[in-house]
Amino acid sequence: MEDLFVTFTDAHRKVLNLMVRNNPSLMSGSFSLLVNNPRVLDFDNKRNYFTQQLHRRPHNREHHGTLQLNVRRARVFEDSFQHLQRKSGDQIKHGKLSVRFYDEEGVDAGGVTREWFQILARQMFDPNNALFQPCAADRLTYQPNKNSWVNPEHLSFFKFVGRVIGKAIYDGRLLDAYFARSLYRQLLGKPVDYKDVEWVDPEYYNSLCWILENDPTPLDLTFSVEADEFGVNRIVPLKEGGETLPVTQENKREFVQLSAQYRLYSSIKDQIENLSTGFYEIIPKELITIFNEQELELLISGTPDIDVDEWRAATEYNGYTSSDPNIVWWWRALKSFNRDERAKVLSFATGTSKVPLGGFTDLQGVQGVQRFSIHRAYGDSDRLPQAHTCFNQIDLPQYSSYEMLRQQLLLAIIEGGEGFAFS
Repeated sequence: MEDLFVTFTDAHRKVLNLMVRNNPSLMSGSFSLLVNNPRVLDFDNKRNYFTQQLHRRPHNREHHGTLQLNVRRARVFEDSFQHLQRKSGDQIKHGKLSVRFYDEEGVDAGGVTREWFQILARQMFDPNNALFQPCAADRLTYQPNKNSWVNPEHLSFFKFVGRVIGKAIYDGRLLDAYFARSLYRQLLGKPVDYKDVEWVDPEYYNSLCWILENDPTPLDLTFSVEADEFGVNRIVPLKEGGETLPVTQENKREFVQLSAQYRLYSSIKDQIENLSTGFYEIIPKELITIFNEQELELLISGTPDIDVDEWRAATEYNGYTSSDPNIVWWWRALKSFNRDERAKVLSFATGTSKVPLGGFTDLQGVQGVQRFSIHRAYGDSDRLPQAHTCFNQIDLPQYSSYEMLRQQLLLAIIEGGEGFAFS
């Protein structure tokens, strides 16, 4: 029965979304089962349902007053932490923020709070706090710093960051804060994907890919990794007895799975768990899982206004020319998409929906500025487009029609949001 439901909703996705968009109350009634297959719902319908459920008022809800914050501009992060660490999750969630900067007369009618969120988002990534570090493939997205323990209060700070992200979502504020896709995945309770290693550590990702494609036996690898902590190396087993267990052709997939798990989660487990704890104090875990990781980024940071013509002018081609039918169809499809769908394509291709201040000519990759490129993918023409996010590259098969290309691209950004995990 469940399989029939999924098949039916997948087949009638467009009509179902139109009906929900015209009558959102359906999601609380006869269409509530769509929550069990959230990939069918468009982002705007998910967001409307999420917001409605998030702000439902229980009859016995306690009244919470104003959250008055007096902070110094240069110390917004520390001062706000000191103010809010004594508050409960419910107090932060339901309290109305009222922010004042020291030695400034501004009355907070909303603008000061908006500026507070903006400054806070910048200062949480301040290297002096040692909480986050830029991803290797893009200096604009961040991953928890495994050496954050140099800051004695680092775990409390991570919980605070989670609360701030949750409060911004609850209050409908946007944060100029972009994280590694694996962190979004973990907030959604999803297993890590070894492909996400590419964004955090491209060289390590290439090593994992080589192992999957070749026989690793001659390398004499074991189920262990070498961890560097401020110049001191130590061997960390990936499983019990892993330091003496050889990696072979038969067990290499497990090794890659465990290596990705260590790199993306286990090595920063305490940081992620504290950030998640703070986040879930404001945003219920069972409610946020309606989104995929690309959509969670849009929920936190907003949907960018993407100029397709500017994007096209800054694009390079390999195996195609700008006049080839598949390239013409690609840009035609992008122009036919709504803002959310365009943002998902950008996130699918580059790892983030953020457009640099300098526009598409300033897209960042593993080697600095890296323009978006479309490469011809040879082989089966019914395959989905593939992305190499650290190179801002799409491998595009040669499709037989515009309709097929558009359909496959939409499916790719849905499947790309679901990700791949080992079984």
